[in-house]
Amino acid sequence: MRPEESSAERREIVVFVYDGVRLMDVAAPLEVFGTAAGLGGAYSQTVCSADGGPVSTSTGTRLAADRAVAEVAGAHTLVVPGSDELPLRHPPSAALLDAVSALADRSARTASVCTGAFALAAAGLLDGRRATIHWRHAATLARRFPAVTVEPDAIYVRDGRTYTSAGVTAGIDLALALVEDDEGAELAREVARDLVVFLRRPGGQSQFSVAARTPSPQHDALRGLLREIAADPAADHSLPALARRGGMSARHLTRLFNEQIGSTPAVYVESVRLEAAKALLEAGETVTGTASRSGLGSDESLRRVFLRHLGVTPSTYRARFRTTARTR
Repeated sequence: MRPEESSAERREIVVFVYDGVRLMDVAAPLEVFGTAAGLGGAYSQTVCSADGGPVSTSTGTRLAADRAVAEVAGAHTLVVPGSDELPLRHPPSAALLDAVSALADRSARTASVCTGAFALAAAGLLDGRRATIHWRHAATLARRFPAVTVEPDAIYVRDGRTYTSAGVTAGIDLALALVEDDEGAELAREVARDLVVFLRRPGGQSQFSVAARTPSPQHDALRGLLREIAADPAADHSLPALARRGGMSARHLTRLFNEQIGSTPAVYVESVRLEAAKALLEAGETVTGTASRSGLGSDESLRRVFLRHLGVTPSTYRARFRTTARTR
């Protein structure tokens, strides 16, 4: 049975850590809740790992755990941080999923930071819910877990007792929102002032993502189409398909794009797919895999788009900008 939020005098925040976890994903919520506790908030914090032993973070730093998963009887809030490996490994390891499922079952609410959403989704905790994640991984999350409604521009999303947040520092935004829910706006503002951050960050992920750096359209159907394109660039976004889903003629849709977005539908879709392709190559995906998963089709079409927009081939781009993460 999940503990009721009002049942404990102090709200225990449990952060689950594992090898490869991003250090900032762990530290950001801990800093917010720790600062809130220092300012009078009713919080205690526990870092737990599967066996209670230390883990190696993404930076190589060793992080000690306070308890093993089996020793956590219950929590007010479970926080599941992300890692560079989670978007690449599908499904996540059985041990990680078992730990997340067990902890979530004993927690009043569950939250993820960045790619931690992949763990929640794989455990079935996001089925039928809205969720967000770093814009770079939104399309992958939507494709792998069609039962999840992905909102790629949100900084964080609350759906019932489940919370998800965008990349890394969005863990601060999410934790501040949770403090505000628990303790009120004044304490949350004090924490934000202490950390010198926004209580509510202006704008969404669109300020960081090329694909979403467009004027917000006034037309409801057009807004919906932009969300669909961002969530799954590889889907059928031809002019006839977009017009059909938007419930209008191709000519009218083209006119709306030109008036409210400043480009044609084809140009906009290509810009989103190019951004997705760049992210895939940076993560170590092959050229052929990138062409398919980004929606740009063949190796040759991918090559033409890269040369036209970036002046380099996909292979050259991958060699220059690939991260240290390996494909599975």
